[in-house]
This record gives sequence, C-alpha cells and structure tokens, in this order.
Amino acid sequence: MQKGGRDPNDVKIMPGMLVSVAPTRQEAQDQFSQLQELIHPEIGLGLLSERLGIDMSGYPLDEPVPDIADDEWMRSSRSSMMFAIARRYKLTVRQLYTRFAASRGHVSVIGTPADVADKMEEWMTEGAADGFNVMPPIMPKGLEAIVDLVIPELQRRGLFRIAYEGKTLRANLGLMKPEGADKPLVSG
Repeated sequence: MQKGGRDPNDVKIMPGMLVSVAPTRQEAQDQFSQLQELIHPEIGLGLLSERLGIDMSGYPLDEPVPDIADDEWMRSSRSSMMFAIARRYKLTVRQLYTRFAASRGHVSVIGTPADVADKMEEWMTEGAADGFNVMPPIMPKGLEAIVDLVIPELQRRGLFRIAYEGKTLRANLGLMKPEGADKPLVSG
C-alpha cells in the first residue's frame, strides 16, 4: 500500500474463519466431527473436484490422494495448497474433502471461546487480519454460539466493540469514502 502511495489502513484484511465453538474443546470437536460425518461422498468429491479443477470421482475414497502432475493442479494457489497438505499429512481423498468441505480452505478453529479468541487475537496483533468473516459450520446454532460465547470473550479482551459508532460498514471499519462515490454510476 505504501509503495502505491496509499495509507496501509485504507485496506482491511478480513479472512474467512470457520468457527466451531462450545464450552469445552471436546464438545466443540464432537459437534464438528458429527457434522463432518454427514458429508455425502458425492458432495465431498464434487466440492473437491471443483476446488482442484480435476475430476476426482474416479479415485478411491480411502486411498491416498493420487500424485497428479504439477501442471495439472497448479491452477490456483488454493489447489496447490490443498495438494501440499494432502501430501504432507498423507491424506486419503475422503480425508481431504472432509478437511476442506466445511471451511472451503479457510482456517478452522475448533474449541472453546478462549481458543477462538486466542487465534483471532494472534492474527490481529501480528497484522495478519483486521477482522474476520466468521463461517459457522451450521446455522443458526453455530452463529448463536459465536455470538453467545466468542463475542463476550473478545469484548472482555477489548477486541470487539460494544457499540457501533458509524452508520455504515465503511464507517465502522474506519475507511474513507472514495472520491466520486456520490456520483451516479450511469449518467442519464
């Protein structure tokens, strides 16, 4: 941003974060595992094929992810990351689609309110994020758990506001209104 002559605060980084939260780590993990078991293989393979850009339907589910030539899977950074993880952890096709089906490749945090707040605080204090697009694994229960469990923990730490100062998302993120934003997109 600075090299381009702009203030670094003019851009906000808000990555996706799958959050599965419960009062105890075991409860959070159990809830998440139960949901993962519900992923039908056709759906999992479809998601995997779409993300990788390769038809994965012909590969055995419970065997390691096949070694596919680099030029075939270097279609996106996300697909290359997924193959790297599969190779590093020796994942089966089923394990790979299970790992990415809920989070779509975003970071997953499964645990207590303090666990989730710790990860969010770490990313924010290290400059990796200015906020998050939270992705509950199930609606509305998962979102309610985030609101009831995580938000109070973040507020206690001074990391989440108690009231909104502005009337727009832009104002609440502290972003300036771009020049010409009031002009109509189409002249008439």
